[in-house]
Amino acid sequence: MLMLNWEGLLIGASTFLIIGLFHPLVIKGEYYFGLKVNWAFAIFGIAASIGALAISSLFWSAILAVIAFSSFWSIWEVYEQQERVRKGWFPKNPRRK
Repeated sequence: MLMLNWEGLLIGASTFLIIGLFHPLVIKGEYYFGLKVNWAFAIFGIAASIGALAISSLFWSAILAVIAFSSFWSIWEVYEQQERVRKGWFPKNPRRK
């Protein structure tokens, strides 16, 4: 009987969901905190990178690596989001300076 390995598909689906989760995090983070949210993305990315290196399970290591690099990419996206707000494509937080 053919044995199927579902881990690759699970990693792919998880990657899709993780990237989908980070998109609103960038939008809300920029809205409420501005560029200061980049520190949270950097710290979270470093922690997830360390976790990916420390975990022996290939599946969970890959998931943490996807989270880490999604966090690092989000730092760039916050700057892009700031530009989108400047262009009027997204609302600006009136309470934030």
